[in-house]
Amino acid sequence: MSRLARPNLRAETTASRLAGLTLPQGGAWLRAARGGALARVEALGLPQRRDEYWRFTDPTTLTAPDPTPAAPMNDDEGPAFAEVGALRLVFVDGRFDPQASDADAVEGLEIERLSDAATRDLHWAQGLYGTLEAEGQKPVARPLAALNTAFAGDGVLIRVTGVVERPVHIVYRHDSTTSDAILHHVVKLEPGARLTLLESGPAAARFNKVTEVEVADGATFHHVRTQGRDRERRAATHIFARLGERSDFRSFTLTFNGVLTRNEVVLNLTGDDAIAHVAGAAVGDGDFHHDDTVFVTHGAESCESRQVFKKVLRNGATGVFQGKILVKPGAQKTDGYQLSQALLLDERSQFLAKPELEIYADDVKCSHGSTAGALDETAMFYLRSRGVPERDAKDLLTLAFLQEALQEIADERLAQDLSRRLEGWLSRRR
Repeated sequence: MSRLARPNLRAETTASRLAGLTLPQGGAWLRAARGGALARVEALGLPQRRDEYWRFTDPTTLTAPDPTPAAPMNDDEGPAFAEVGALRLVFVDGRFDPQASDADAVEGLEIERLSDAATRDLHWAQGLYGTLEAEGQKPVARPLAALNTAFAGDGVLIRVTGVVERPVHIVYRHDSTTSDAILHHVVKLEPGARLTLLESGPAAARFNKVTEVEVADGATFHHVRTQGRDRERRAATHIFARLGERSDFRSFTLTFNGVLTRNEVVLNLTGDDAIAHVAGAAVGDGDFHHDDTVFVTHGAESCESRQVFKKVLRNGATGVFQGKILVKPGAQKTDGYQLSQALLLDERSQFLAKPELEIYADDVKCSHGSTAGALDETAMFYLRSRGVPERDAKDLLTLAFLQEALQEIADERLAQDLSRRLEGWLSRRR
């Protein structure tokens, strides 16, 4: 029977996925959050290709009862962010590895595993776990995130009470070909606090992750991640953040390889003079589908948001960008900027973009732009005429194209690390 002839396909998909899952045990605060999330999943149903925000990306392998097997890839580059002295928290196929993790105490920083906090009836994360995810379900439904809130058995709960100079690095390792990891993180920054959160690695054959971040008044949250090079992995990640007055939120993601990656970011600027920058660079070859879906809501005055996404695609790879800026009534003096661009290195690759602005205030400055094209022939001619070999010239122009996104990383050390990894990816695929 065809898909068009199955009106109950969403219900069938949802029931089949839920049948293979069991709600983890937990204390009163977590039971309530998980129960509410399960109700949302059942009411929304899991995503289908015909949904407006999934029409460019097929969610079938993300919603199937079992993950598609994916072979782990040996990483010959060495660990990411190795030179910044970060506090490491390691997960292998979705399970915390205490032996590989650091247990150092850091002033102004509290870190706890979700599985440990789940045993208590009260916890500081009670007002956050699942709350930002639930708020982010409108006006666009995000049922995979609700599924995560209901069934995540582990993750980290991070509370920041001061200025923490040492970054926290969550490392995800993939060992099993059939691993199906569901992790949920909560980060709470108290007023004036500061934290840099790093993430790296492929995590699992199939990965569903939610990170909820509350950035209180005057706090700063910087986030940089690189998604692992495993060619066959599939991932759906979500970041939900609420920003207070004069807060600063910045997130950058670098993606290599992967059959399917869907990164969603939902930001809510609730305090005046808040700043939110979200950016990414993706490089894919062949069987590669990468989707960035971003929704930024301006709900206060004099706030600034930037979305900068660049994708390099070749050998039939596909890139997707769906970005929206919503300016609510009263959010005067909003400054919203959105840019999505793709460099297509062959005629079979494609870039699908859906930029949106929805504005209900009259004193704003908002803009968006989206382009896709090949390497600049004039620039290629210039480099070749000065003796630069063709493949080196292509790499130089490709790196130059990605630089605008990399410039969104505030820490120069982290930007240089990711730039070296980009150069390595290009050199391996000459």
